[in-house]
Amino acid sequence: MAGSAHSTVLSGAKVVLPTGTVTGGRVIVEGERIAGSAREDTRTVDLAGHWIVPGFVDMHNHGGGGASFTSGTPEEILQGVRTHREHGTTTLIASTVTGDLTELARRAALLAELTQQGEIAGIHFEGPFINPCRKGAHKEDLLRDPDPAEVRKLMDAAHGAARMFTLATELPGGLDSVRLLAEHGVIAAIGHTDSTYDQTRQAIDAGATVATHLYNAMPGMEHRAPGPIAALLEDERVTVELINDGTHLHPAMLELAFHHAGAHRVALITDAMDAAGFGDGTYHLGPLEVEVKDGVARLVEGGSIAGSTLTLDTAFKRSVTLDRLPVESVVQAISANPAKLIGVYDQVGSLEPGKYADLVVLDADFDVKGVMRRGEWIVTPAG
Repeated sequence: MAGSAHSTVLSGAKVVLPTGTVTGGRVIVEGERIAGSAREDTRTVDLAGHWIVPGFVDMHNHGGGGASFTSGTPEEILQGVRTHREHGTTTLIASTVTGDLTELARRAALLAELTQQGEIAGIHFEGPFINPCRKGAHKEDLLRDPDPAEVRKLMDAAHGAARMFTLATELPGGLDSVRLLAEHGVIAAIGHTDSTYDQTRQAIDAGATVATHLYNAMPGMEHRAPGPIAALLEDERVTVELINDGTHLHPAMLELAFHHAGAHRVALITDAMDAAGFGDGTYHLGPLEVEVKDGVARLVEGGSIAGSTLTLDTAFKRSVTLDRLPVESVVQAISANPAKLIGVYDQVGSLEPGKYADLVVLDADFDVKGVMRRGEWIVTPAG
């Protein structure tokens, strides 16, 4: 369908636009893009009773479909990307996990090629610059302080594809690394941290703009020690990632983030690993062995949660049906906000003329019935 002469009109649905929801609306697709008007030669797809929302944008994703972005071949990585696309994620960042710096640099070069090809939207380095006491599913003996020279080495290895680094900014070199990243237009995210409230504020002032999976792998809030969570929630400069899979967060904490930060400062993510869209079994997250049982991923040694098996369509449905969040707020958190953060909102993240025709068709129960990426159906609506 890409590059075709005709227009395709998706009509009759509830269409979620940046300005609100249009009932009985339509989206016009020409080639790879959304058009402002249809040509005379059109074909119409009747989507009455459905929703049309922008394609999902996942800025924190380690793999899926049985494939790891940290260790997989290019073919395996593409299989993981395709799995998430089938679940509505038309744009994603490939996240690494802690490893040897030389190996991470090699991985960055491989992922940079896939970025240049348009298959992924860049790279997120989660580790090794994190706090051992909040390591989660990261190998402790490979962790290191965030030395700006080493951060720069990985940035250079990514050939312009580095989009985000997760750092424990309280560690030596943390603030200087934040400043370096900010100077180069790369997101500095605070995560896997044991930071205090004041230390977190210092990192935000230095240029940190994202909270890596808020609440997880950081101290909780206490009445005399509010810790990083309070600082991250209260600052308008920060967007907070949330993993809404029913395992990582209590619903009350999700509600707290949406209420206190506002939908404009939330990014729903998966933090997915290989088993997303694939099934239970034994996997590896970097060098660590992971067992997935009943859809929950935990380290074999120690039992820490090891990413998720979440896909963003499940996060969308859960947010709307169980958490009772407005559809428009969820669209903002799952598409527009992450697209803005990673610098692609001029192309994706909302249904506007001129942008890529990346969209998801949902039925009245918010189940995926169609996925389009760059004007081509990945999942074709019935009828």
